[in-house]
Amino acid sequence: MNNQRFLSLDVFRGMTICLMIIVNTPGDGSMTFAPFNHAAWHGFTPTDLVFPSFLFAVGNAMSFVLPKWEKLSNATVLFKILKRTALIFLLGYLMYWFPFTGPVAETRILGVLQRIALCYGLASLIAHFMHERVVMIVSAILLLVYWYLSMHFGVPGQELTMLGNAGIELDKLVLGESHMYHGEGVAFDPEGILSTLPAIVNVLIGFRVGKFIQEKGKTYEGLMLLMMWGAGFIFLGFMWNYQFPINKKLWTSSFVMLTVGLDMVILGTIIYRIEMHRQLQFSSFFEVFGKNPLVIYLFSEILATILYITKVGDQSTFKWIFNNGFSYFAPYWASLAFALSFMLVCWLLGYILDKYKIYIRV
Repeated sequence: MNNQRFLSLDVFRGMTICLMIIVNTPGDGSMTFAPFNHAAWHGFTPTDLVFPSFLFAVGNAMSFVLPKWEKLSNATVLFKILKRTALIFLLGYLMYWFPFTGPVAETRILGVLQRIALCYGLASLIAHFMHERVVMIVSAILLLVYWYLSMHFGVPGQELTMLGNAGIELDKLVLGESHMYHGEGVAFDPEGILSTLPAIVNVLIGFRVGKFIQEKGKTYEGLMLLMMWGAGFIFLGFMWNYQFPINKKLWTSSFVMLTVGLDMVILGTIIYRIEMHRQLQFSSFFEVFGKNPLVIYLFSEILATILYITKVGDQSTFKWIFNNGFSYFAPYWASLAFALSFMLVCWLLGYILDKYKIYIRV
């Protein structure tokens, strides 16, 4: 396996973690530049690309790992997949429960890491036990089935609304309202059960792209094909948008098409710069994030929680640092400067781990 190929994927994965931390920790959420906010409902912003891009990167990584398991027994492979799925899911759950003082009865069950776990687990099973062509057929079926369920099992006339979509009642029934996300002011989980189905496709297409890169990724022909496929998926996403609007919080099928298309174009651009022209500026910065993505993401979330729950005087440590350290900037720039500074603290952890060759894999 070629180290340069790993470099491109590490940089791509690192970019997603870097941006994820920036958009998750603005100094003041009400003073955030529009590109760093999610779309309110239908629509798309650069921030909406971050999470699906990480799922796409998970699929890329799978394309290097699964071939190594071909000589293992099915039982051994199944154990490896289920073990990793359970561990990532558990880490996500514990992250939301931290600092372990709140009641378990009110702890959110699903979330970012939990979706990563479920999508990884299901996509790995599909990719390992099914033929390559069948994998792409399954991907298409998942998107079409989700479209059908979304349009026929929601509240009539409100199928694409926050409270009328098909997934919300399923989440309430299986999870219970107290275990769902309440950040929108109501019990609605953007990482709910039903919308996990189309999210699996982000991983599966990432897997297929990873295999393609290994076969033809360092040729101009292969790069052109990757870019053309990316443009095609983007076009399909915008066309599907007219019937099934692009919506990150519902993770609509058109959203999947748009995001995987953009990921292909972005990854193709990174490959062109790094592999073909050896333009390595800033690559080492993002590579630090890409080598320990899970650890750095967990650290960012736990550190933010600690800053929120601890106090300096009558305000949280988070607010105290923002108000006293960044108030000399204009409001929107202050919020961004805080997010960038917080991201750099997380990068420093990754740098130290990388310096001592510590790579924590789950």
